[in-house]
Parts: sequence; C-alpha cells; structure tokens
Amino acid sequence: MNPPLVAQRLFAPIASSYERWAAILSMGQDARWRRALVRELDPPPNALVLDVAAGTGSITRLLDERGCRVVALDQSRPMLARHRGGLGTPVAATAERLPFPDASFDFVTFGYLLRYVDDVADALAEMTRVLRTGGALGMVEFGRPTGWWRALWWLYTRLVLPGGGLVIGSGWKEVGRFLGPSIERFADTWPPELLASAWEAAGLEDVRYRRPSLGGGLVMRGRKA
Repeated sequence: MNPPLVAQRLFAPIASSYERWAAILSMGQDARWRRALVRELDPPPNALVLDVAAGTGSITRLLDERGCRVVALDQSRPMLARHRGGLGTPVAATAERLPFPDASFDFVTFGYLLRYVDDVADALAEMTRVLRTGGALGMVEFGRPTGWWRALWWLYTRLVLPGGGLVIGSGWKEVGRFLGPSIERFADTWPPELLASAWEAAGLEDVRYRRPSLGGGLVMRGRKA
C-alpha cells in the first residue's frame, strides 16, 4: 500500500479523538513542538497561510489565534470535518498536487507529513511552488533521540505506544503499532542534514532546524529564495 493510502487508512478512524490522545501519548511534546514552529515562523496578522496535512487543526488553530487567514488542507475528509466554527478554510487534497497557483501563500506549514508522501522531493517542491518569494515553509516531525535516550525511546515506541493503542481502541491499536517503525525508517532515510539539503534543492534558503525534547522532535524552517 502506498504511503498516502496508509495515512488515510490509519487516521480516518481516529479523527474524533486524535488531538486528545496525541497530546497524552506524546506526553505533551506534540503541542509544544507545534507552538515552537508557529512562534519561530512568526506570521503577522492577516498573513495568508497554507497548513498542509492540517489534520484536525492543531497548527491551524495556532495560526488562527494570530489573526492569519488559513487554508487547512488534508487528504482525510474525516479529519477536515473536525474544522468547525470557521477554523480555517478546509480543502481536501494531497501535498504533491496542491490545487493552487504559483506563489499563492505567504507561509506554508505542515506537520508529520513527509512519512506519508510518495516522494519527499516532489512534495517539498510542490509546497515551495505555492510560496511567494521570501515566504517561509515550516515543518514539525518526530525525531529519534540520541545517546542512551534512544533506548528508552525505542522501548516507549515499541511497548508503551502499542499497549496504549490497544487500550484506547477505536483505531489507535494500528496507529500505536505503526508509529515507532515508521519514525525510525524515516529518520534512517532522511536524517536532518539530508532533509535540509532536500529543502535547499526545492528552492529554499536559510534552512534551519532544531531537535527539541532530547531529539524526539524535529522543527525545521526555510525561506523561498
């Protein structure tokens, strides 16, 4: 099964409980990374922002609180259905085929996306395409801790997450089993230095990244040349 279909199969059943359990299972770090991303991008009020892989609106909501005009894009209609009360403008589409003209947005954000696309370079090029010159792209992703913390991370992702998913039910069993190996494969294939080079190849400059939470997270940003 290709990566976009994997994402659809995994996340559609958990849309109604996604934010609550994502916060609990990440021990609050997920929300912390998203806030850090928006703070570092620092979009001004009325900026036009595309939030790709918006899910249920965790980043969209932070942008909305700043007074940004947000288009929330996701391939999962059950996820987009959670955008109630005017939370962004929901659009159902994929990151590799964005239904917007060139240079449409001041900022583009995305979270936990690149593990679920067919081609990382194509997705980055497409998101850069819709950015205006000087506009910024920002990402949140899971990382893999270094040193002896990595062993604890491995135990958590292989034992606690699957066990927690089994207890929660409602689709979380599959997500709990999937996440650890998925994060590890992506970290092996796309270490931060190589991923930053891919951003530069897509037409971005001043690419910077941080690895918060002892390396368990990855926050990256760059500006369109």
